[in-house]
Amino acid sequence: MLATITRPIPVATVGTVQTIPEATAFDAESKQWLAALRAAGPAHDEAVARLHALLLRAARFEVARRRPQLSELDDVALEAADDALVSVLRRLDDFRGLSRFTTWAYKFALLEAAVKVRRRAWHGRELPLAPETWNLFASTDASPARRAEQEELLAELRAAIAAELTPHQRTVLVALALDGVPIDVLAERLDTTRGALYKTLHDARRKLRARFAAAGLEVTQ
Repeated sequence: MLATITRPIPVATVGTVQTIPEATAFDAESKQWLAALRAAGPAHDEAVARLHALLLRAARFEVARRRPQLSELDDVALEAADDALVSVLRRLDDFRGLSRFTTWAYKFALLEAAVKVRRRAWHGRELPLAPETWNLFASTDASPARRAEQEELLAELRAAIAAELTPHQRTVLVALALDGVPIDVLAERLDTTRGALYKTLHDARRKLRARFAAAGLEVTQ
């Protein structure tokens, strides 16, 4: 969602230290999976088939959970399982044993299923490129003074988007932050990558923050 613009209020912050969990020793089942998937011949083929079946079950569950009435449920789940299988096999060396191998692999299927469902939901829909949802940011329960302040802030936001951002940055910001277009859908429509869109969104927000700071405003997530 779009960041909130507020008048600056001093806030005390407390630093935190994040720790990265260390890899644990692989459990016996995970070792067997890795050995079979890295092998050659029938052992490898059998392991790949079992892995695909596991991923397909996970994908079917996720698709049904997100879109229970989807008529193409099996097709979407199969496509998700296929893509998840490719990802798992390509990233075997990334497995660190922080969970069972099957748990780790399941996540790929759930992610791919979620992406496929979001794309299917947007299939055939035009991509909104204009800020049609400005009014959603204004509170209808606010006092007249508060509504006046909101209108002032929204006017500043409109002016900043028009003046500070490139056309591409405006497109990405409006689609992702205002209109709720899934980032994978936007990446597909614009023929780019999620990473590139995250970078564009980050640069756009940085420009807006600089303008708001110069105007005595503050942007918070």
